[in-house]
Amino acid sequence: MYVWHRLNHRVPLLWRFHLVHHTDLDLDVSTALRFHAGELLLSCGWRAVQVAVIGPPVALLLVFEVVFETATAFHHSNWRLPHALDRALAAVVVTPRMHGVHHSTRQAETNSNWSVLLSCWDRLHRTLRLERPAEPLVIGLPAYRDPLGARDLLALPFRRQRPAWPR
Repeated sequence: MYVWHRLNHRVPLLWRFHLVHHTDLDLDVSTALRFHAGELLLSCGWRAVQVAVIGPPVALLLVFEVVFETATAFHHSNWRLPHALDRALAAVVVTPRMHGVHHSTRQAETNSNWSVLLSCWDRLHRTLRLERPAEPLVIGLPAYRDPLGARDLLALPFRRQRPAWPR
């Protein structure tokens, strides 16, 4: 899922759909559900190829999905874990603070912390960012600072795109 997540930010067609997820101005567990239907369909295709190649037993696939969705809800939550606990957990899994950095309005921060479950993928690819400036974390995309309704979110991938970050 690390590769898929990076592709969603790098491939223009995928980003058109994934940016819906990043327009959320308030990072909480609902952000874990804020995905455009187009992204979900494309993601299903990506996962179907993986399942076809790997051929896991159905029971293992179900366990993976439960763990994956639970991890996604956890790291999108607005839980403020004690710093020491967050650091200890981040050595193994993606924490809300770690993934919050990925949702920052700062492009350099958004281009980090791509992992979904295990933080080792970011360590391996040197994209892990745990430290950041002391000022409060502002999430979302600079080009989309106004709240968007459901109709706007559904139409967003099909409209002319604003550059997400200033050039």
